[in-house]
Amino acid sequence: MVTLSIIKADTGGFVGHSAVHPDMVSAAKEALNTAVADRLLVDGASACCGDDLSLIMTHEHGPDSEAVHSFAWDVFRQTTRIAQRLGLYGAGQDLLSDAFSGNLRGMGPGYAELEFTERPSEPVVCFLADKTEPGAWNLPLYKAFADPFNTAGLVIDSKMHAGFRFEVYDLYEEKRIWFDCPRELYEMLMFIGAPARYVIHSVESKTLHEQAVATSTQRLSLIAGKYVGKDDPVMIVRCQSGLPALGEVLEPFSFAYTAGGCMRGSHHAPMMPVSVRDAHPARFDGPPRVVALGFQVHDGMLIGPRDLFDDPSFDRARAQTNEVMDYLRRHGPFEPHRLPLEDLEYTTMAELEERLAERWQPMPQAAVPSPR
Repeated sequence: MVTLSIIKADTGGFVGHSAVHPDMVSAAKEALNTAVADRLLVDGASACCGDDLSLIMTHEHGPDSEAVHSFAWDVFRQTTRIAQRLGLYGAGQDLLSDAFSGNLRGMGPGYAELEFTERPSEPVVCFLADKTEPGAWNLPLYKAFADPFNTAGLVIDSKMHAGFRFEVYDLYEEKRIWFDCPRELYEMLMFIGAPARYVIHSVESKTLHEQAVATSTQRLSLIAGKYVGKDDPVMIVRCQSGLPALGEVLEPFSFAYTAGGCMRGSHHAPMMPVSVRDAHPARFDGPPRVVALGFQVHDGMLIGPRDLFDDPSFDRARAQTNEVMDYLRRHGPFEPHRLPLEDLEYTTMAELEERLAERWQPMPQAAVPSPR
């Protein structure tokens, strides 16, 4: 069995919240090389999307490994010190504790981990996003694993025809539920259509009995009790041989669907699929970016990556993103550009409600007509 882990954190932005400084990337690469030489990891790679640094690692310790999570924590503390030395913005903002406590659950960094037995050919895609929320994966996962208009294999591949099971988290109540699709497709859509609260955490094949997807579901504001930055999720998707083909996994991103995020995490904005070189949000802290790094995992080694969105077939999606961004920006502080009030709980909204509470008065009652 091999475990593929993506662990990411924002430990300082260069400049503002737009990118990761090269010195921080170099430190992460050096640490990964040392961890491979020390046989903690089988292989490792670093990658960036916006101001988030991701450690992509294969190992044999299973999910939630104390050794692997502790290693990632130490790397992020090291990159935090570099950010502080350089005066970078938001240095260490995703590290919500001063002490490591066994694993990274509830400590700020996001992570997605998937344990599996390698197939003869094991293609995987590591998706990294910036300036958006964990629920940003809901729509593309529904399209790739449950929509036959997107994924022809659901109709014509005998290994996929039975469908998939989706594990959905309720981030507010800290509960989970499994949906058997296509039988419970409509029930699932009722929940995952509210991605600020309900998030697809994993997907498994009903025919192969194997997990195909792992996502990060950490909500920083729910952990910290205040807005400390957007969650910037990551995701692992296995492809081919009874699972959606690579092209079926990428196809949902040809549409500039909207997600929560962008400026101060308080707005709806379209998702822009980009190459690694363009994964630096700028305009109004956006549009939210997503990169897709393709690997062949072989004997635990990461063969790659291929920069899968570095492709002109996604040019129209990028143009559509800019058009939708123009439309939404003209709404300014009005919905639907700004998130609804219930999703602004950890911004200044709670403070305003408390400060203005006594100024609210009952509405005047309508006069009762006198009898004639």
